[in-house]
Amino acid sequence: MNSSLINLAFAAAVFSVSASHANPVTFDAVLNGSSEEPANASPGTGFASVDFDLALHTMRVRVNFSGLLAGNTAAHIHCCTAVANAGNVGVATTTPTFPGFPSGATAGIYDHTFDMSSALSYNAAFIAANGGTALGAEAALYAGMATGASYLNIHSSVLPGGEIRGFLQVPEPGSLALFGFGLAGLALSLRKRQAGAIS
Repeated sequence: MNSSLINLAFAAAVFSVSASHANPVTFDAVLNGSSEEPANASPGTGFASVDFDLALHTMRVRVNFSGLLAGNTAAHIHCCTAVANAGNVGVATTTPTFPGFPSGATAGIYDHTFDMSSALSYNAAFIAANGGTALGAEAALYAGMATGASYLNIHSSVLPGGEIRGFLQVPEPGSLALFGFGLAGLALSLRKRQAGAIS
């Protein structure tokens, strides 16, 4: 199955579910150096909360961080790793950093709502890899979060590859019902097929 068909399948599954569930799904992440790959000994910590609303095509990102070894140089969401909760992958959201993120700071608070129907909310490479449209990128990013294959990290001048990060997760397992076990299964199945086609 080629990537265009995979993206269409993701989009169909995600948006058919969203039509009956207008409430946003929240994904949380605890950010630290030990979650980076490779891990580091940064004393920095943080917490991120992402509210993704497929019906409204919005994604609210809230981040609270402190204790970085040096001023941050970038912050964004990466997607989608080949294995849940592990690995490194390219940036999905705006590059080089979230708009309005407190640049050069070792601590700070961030709160921004993205229009996920706009190409300006994504890294152009992520759009190109997911059907060439914002709709395809939105479906892929949401599916990556739903399957534990997406992480938020903060980079600094001391650790330019990433000082602290955390994989985004639905806080309560019961919330999985919002997008259904069928979507999670579909996402994993399609990801395996895509990996098989690449190798």
